[in-house]
Amino acid sequence: MKKLILLIVVIALVGGGVWFYRQRAAKAAAAAENGEQLKAPPITVMKGKIDLQVPTTGKLISNLDVEIKSKASGQILRLPFDVSDKITSGNLLCELDPVDEKRNVSQREAALSSSQARLIQAREELKISELDRDTRTSSTQADLANAVIRNRDAQARLERAKELYDRQLVSKEEFDAARTEASNASNSLLKAQLAITDIKSLSNTIEIRRQSIKLNEASLQQSSVDLENAQQRLRETKIFAPMNGVLTSRPVQPGQIIASGVSNVGGGTTLMTLSDMSQLFVMANVDESDIGKVKPGQRCIITADAFAGKRFNGKVVRIAAKGVNNSNVVTFEVKIEVTGEGVNVLKPEMTTNVIIQAERREDALLLPNEAIQFDRTGYYVDTPVGNDDTTRSTQRIKIGITDGINTEILEGLSENDDVLLPAVLASKWVQGQAQAGGGNNLQRGMQRATFSLSRGGRR
Repeated sequence: MKKLILLIVVIALVGGGVWFYRQRAAKAAAAAENGEQLKAPPITVMKGKIDLQVPTTGKLISNLDVEIKSKASGQILRLPFDVSDKITSGNLLCELDPVDEKRNVSQREAALSSSQARLIQAREELKISELDRDTRTSSTQADLANAVIRNRDAQARLERAKELYDRQLVSKEEFDAARTEASNASNSLLKAQLAITDIKSLSNTIEIRRQSIKLNEASLQQSSVDLENAQQRLRETKIFAPMNGVLTSRPVQPGQIIASGVSNVGGGTTLMTLSDMSQLFVMANVDESDIGKVKPGQRCIITADAFAGKRFNGKVVRIAAKGVNNSNVVTFEVKIEVTGEGVNVLKPEMTTNVIIQAERREDALLLPNEAIQFDRTGYYVDTPVGNDDTTRSTQRIKIGITDGINTEILEGLSENDDVLLPAVLASKWVQGQAQAGGGNNLQRGMQRATFSLSRGGRR
């Protein structure tokens, strides 16, 4: 009902305007036929709505695109989904032939068993060496103590025998016997000392065996990790969806052999791309001359050639901090979120036209751009003096935003004020009317001016 009333009001206003300008056109035509001087009609300041718009183009992208790769390698057995299928997190996306990964697991299990056996052997060898050292240490220390005592006693007896022999109190045979005993005791002491040195060397061997155990323990740990990784690769022959989304590409087919994304230096084979389509964005490039007008949160109108005549809504969510220079043209990337029904209609990679509603003025004073003039001191317009359209007065004005057709007047004019076209434009207008015969072109000219102003009010 409200729309119907609004339509009736608009029709009435347009009809009244057409009647008014037809009357003025008729008078102008009559004046032209009677040889009177033809004058350009004044333009009336009107109130309306005006938008400051920033047009641009861009490409649609999804919220998130995830390339799905396999950590395992092998031949594809099954691909349950195709392009455009909707995917739920946890769905099986691809199954590989597990034979290669099973073989790898068997090899890692054998390597782990070998590492365990080497560690057991090293520990046993250390235990034997330590037992041998302890036994030999106890025996050798006792032998050394006895050898020291025997050598001391033998040397004392030798000295006593020598004294007695020198005094001819003992025979030479007794002296030689004492000397032989002392020599044997000295040799026994030397052997006992060498045995102690051998025990110290055995301690070095034990330390080497301990280091060998540490190396074997590290080897066992690495073999265990390798086995866990191999088992994980075996589990990863089944690839599951990491998130909800839509399958947007699948460049592989069942039977194809793929490379691992982990062990392959080339990054592995891309199985498919999963896209989060819950949000869509337009990546637009805005010229540096317009980027100052763009702010996050501004409303946008989006159109696409694929949906002719349809307009979709959006809003600015991000403005690049740094511009891009391409052939001496600097642009800034602006990210625009698609809102409303466009999320379910538009598709990634579509080319779009975007109008960013940078600013809007409701109930603004509007004047067509051709009526506004500029000099070194600022903007101004020509206004008629009294009822005489031929006498002009300069009126300084302050302007606001413009949509390229009309401009917002902030100061200097009021609603329904009349403004004259600049003298040059007025002269050209009169010449055109005179050459065309006056009446009909005058009417069309005023209809054009009326349409221009009303168009600015509707934007």
